[in-house]
Amino acid sequence: MARLFGTDGVRGIANKELTGDLAYRLGRAGAHVLAGSNGGGRLVVGRDTRVSGDMLEAALSAGICSAGVDVLNVGVVPTPAVAYLTKALGAAGGVVISASHNPVEDNGIKFFGPSGYKLSDEKERQIEEVLAGDTGQVASPVGAGLGRIQHIGDADDRYVAFLKQTVPVDLRGLKIVVDCANGAAYRVAPRVLRELGAEVIPVFNIPDGVNINAGCGSTHPDKLREAVLQTGADLGLAHDGDADRLIAVDHLGNLVDGDQIMVICARHRKSRHRLPKNTVVVTVMSNLGLHLAMREAGIKVLQTKVGDRYVLEELLRTGAVFGGEQSGHILFLDCSPTGDGILTALQLLAVVKDTGCSLAELAAQMERFPQLLENVQVEDKHRVMASPLLAERIKEMEKRLAGQGRVLVRPSGTESLVRVMVEGRDMEQLQDIVRELVEMVKEL
Repeated sequence: MARLFGTDGVRGIANKELTGDLAYRLGRAGAHVLAGSNGGGRLVVGRDTRVSGDMLEAALSAGICSAGVDVLNVGVVPTPAVAYLTKALGAAGGVVISASHNPVEDNGIKFFGPSGYKLSDEKERQIEEVLAGDTGQVASPVGAGLGRIQHIGDADDRYVAFLKQTVPVDLRGLKIVVDCANGAAYRVAPRVLRELGAEVIPVFNIPDGVNINAGCGSTHPDKLREAVLQTGADLGLAHDGDADRLIAVDHLGNLVDGDQIMVICARHRKSRHRLPKNTVVVTVMSNLGLHLAMREAGIKVLQTKVGDRYVLEELLRTGAVFGGEQSGHILFLDCSPTGDGILTALQLLAVVKDTGCSLAELAAQMERFPQLLENVQVEDKHRVMASPLLAERIKEMEKRLAGQGRVLVRPSGTESLVRVMVEGRDMEQLQDIVRELVEMVKEL
């Protein structure tokens, strides 16, 4: 069978590609691989606010229970909350139903292991093999052997308590706008900030099942920028639909992306001797300005492919604990086993409070080079990427930049897109290069 798992679980249009039947079978297969062939054990299940979450949660949970494994249902919570609760509750694994920053028609199913880390490629392959093989290998008990569903009513309380103890910062005196993307953060994010003393202005915090990520959240920060300027807030924070990302806005309305957040936190951590291996792990999408700012601070930077799973793998391989993506998906492995947008916000706010500097002053530690990115819808992203004509054209464009920039063309890990990114100092030149490459990708 074709590989189901992408860089962030199984994704697709709900009820078309990601059907109730597939969710049921994923539940059975995941229970078999994570909880053992004889059934027993428990899996944590959580989801975001998408309307399709009801259907997929019911089907997934039915599949898990049919394999003799109990479901610990934590309801609508951020993805990192499922990772935390999986370990805290001693479960055999966790499952999140979410498509993160994608539009409402999409959804996804992502598994965590008992430690709260995302599953390895090997574990995902095992689940796929069970799906493709004889379903008779999965336990199908009857009577008392069936799994049960237990609703964990204090999931938010447990997660909030965890977040507060990771960064015990006093936020009194700060006025903060928080954009919850009408997603999984809508209860927890404002609550944590208020309990730590901040004056909080929540926006996009009334989910209706279909408005998740709709013109809001970390991928649409314009409304957040407007709210910060209108309210005179000290800063704004934007999460995505499952709250594993953070993008910020300073009091002047300037965007502060994941690269700048990593520079701020890494340099502060180094100054406080809290940056193991003196290393930060980023992806190939990180801005040249990040590399220059880290070099200036004497911090080593390692690069991976795009995807937080690859950042995580490199962190675990090297013993470093801090890294992430320009998109705002940032990992603090000394606090959490997965990217956590709310935890990242608290880490960032702790630097603001500790230094007494505004977010604008802190973000100025990094010069952001002009970077253009265009997503091109294609029928077959793998065929496009295999084109020798495209490879040759990319080389030509890199020569044109003459060492003052770079070209990155890559397939999306979750959608049928090819992403064209060009970075350099001359915006007019960047626009020309992007236009030429996009036209070529469309023709292939």
